[in-house]
Amino acid sequence: MKRFFGFSALLLALAASLNAADTQTKPNILFILADDLGWGDPSCYGNVRFKTPALDRLAREGTLFTQYYQGGSVCSPSRCTLMTGRWPAEFRIHGHYAPAQENRRRDMSDFLDPAAATVPRLLKEAGYATAHVGKWHLGRPPQARDGLVVYGFDEAHWVDALGDMAGEDVNLWSIPNRPRASRVLVDSMIEVLQRAKAAGKPFFGQLWLNDPHAPLAPSVEQMKPFHRQEPAGFTSPFEVFAATVVEMDRQIGRLLDQLDALGLAQNTIVIFSSDNGPEDIEINNATWSGIGSTGPLRGRKRSLYEGGIRLPFIVRWPQSVPAGQVNDRTVVSGADLLPTLCELAGATVPDAVRATLRGQSVAAAWRGDRTFQRTTPLMWEWRFRIFNHPWNRSPMLAIREGKWKLLLNPDGSRVELYDIPADASEQNNLAEQHPDVVARLSEKALAWQRALPPGMIEPMAGKNSYPWPGKTPPPAPKKGP
Repeated sequence: MKRFFGFSALLLALAASLNAADTQTKPNILFILADDLGWGDPSCYGNVRFKTPALDRLAREGTLFTQYYQGGSVCSPSRCTLMTGRWPAEFRIHGHYAPAQENRRRDMSDFLDPAAATVPRLLKEAGYATAHVGKWHLGRPPQARDGLVVYGFDEAHWVDALGDMAGEDVNLWSIPNRPRASRVLVDSMIEVLQRAKAAGKPFFGQLWLNDPHAPLAPSVEQMKPFHRQEPAGFTSPFEVFAATVVEMDRQIGRLLDQLDALGLAQNTIVIFSSDNGPEDIEINNATWSGIGSTGPLRGRKRSLYEGGIRLPFIVRWPQSVPAGQVNDRTVVSGADLLPTLCELAGATVPDAVRATLRGQSVAAAWRGDRTFQRTTPLMWEWRFRIFNHPWNRSPMLAIREGKWKLLLNPDGSRVELYDIPADASEQNNLAEQHPDVVARLSEKALAWQRALPPGMIEPMAGKNSYPWPGKTPPPAPKKGP
């Protein structure tokens, strides 16, 4: 009996040891999201106007994906998909969240449904410490006024880039604070990492920066390396934008260095992306900075052409993700984040939740399987006006399945079909050559759109018209002295 008890005790001790080891080997996750950074802005995506060495480092040490899509073409919709694995319009998140009156005008909710399954909530149930730092822009229900616990976060700091520093309320959107916005948010995330290291638990931390979202106001020192030949007293949009992105990149570099210093880098999945394409210089608060690049892609922020929804995406995890690889085959979506991270973290996704997901696990592609093919289509809807040149103003609906991307308006106008791997710039409309593909994809897109919550559609939605001379009479001059 004594020997049996001793053997049982040994088994219990071994089981406890294995459980502890399992907890320790769960990967940490650090998700860095830029705001309005275009596909072509990082130098590892081909930008030759300025360098982003921290992002280049991530690409060298991880895998860079060229066909990654967010779930929306502006901030709140994209962030909804990243959190839930579902399309934002299904939550009545059609555009960016604004004051309640404006949300009502656009038939939108005021916040992400707190009952929705989210990445942090599922990871927390799997034993993770969870933290959010920075821009949120998914609203807050009354029960979340003191934090984001209702969405699954143990702690949240600088929510929507508003916070407190040494007893002083600080707004990181204000012009005086813009030069230090990325630094302050990175400092806060470094503190989160230090606490996580001390606690010894696996962590999920998301750092959602507010750079380079307008208004941008880098310091004179930050702009100095990018000064060209502007007359005294003038700055160019290039100076402003380049200085902001390079400073953001420098702060990301500090964060990566801190992961090294804490001994966390080897078992931390670092993900980098942006929420949507670059802002346009036509927008009021971007008139002095809105020149972000989509590289070769058509469209910008708000557009459902590639430049509005196709973004940088880099994953680094030294234990499992190949270093220095460029994956130009796999179609990846922000909707894939929830199922992928839950698989890698050993977190359970309840069957009822899994049935609602629009994404799928792409863990195999992250690990280097270049034969991986997604089986779920990607869907988008944009109900509002699109700014910029008519060439960038897309139809209201889009669907990507396999190599094909179809865009169209619900009334059947502006039907455009593109072979994206062969025509990333969306210049060669193949709708007439492939009526069978058009019929198949339009049926799926229109069925999905009919199932969405009804709501207002702006008169200019899905249109790319231009006031040609002679067709639209010029307004009569006002009478006056």
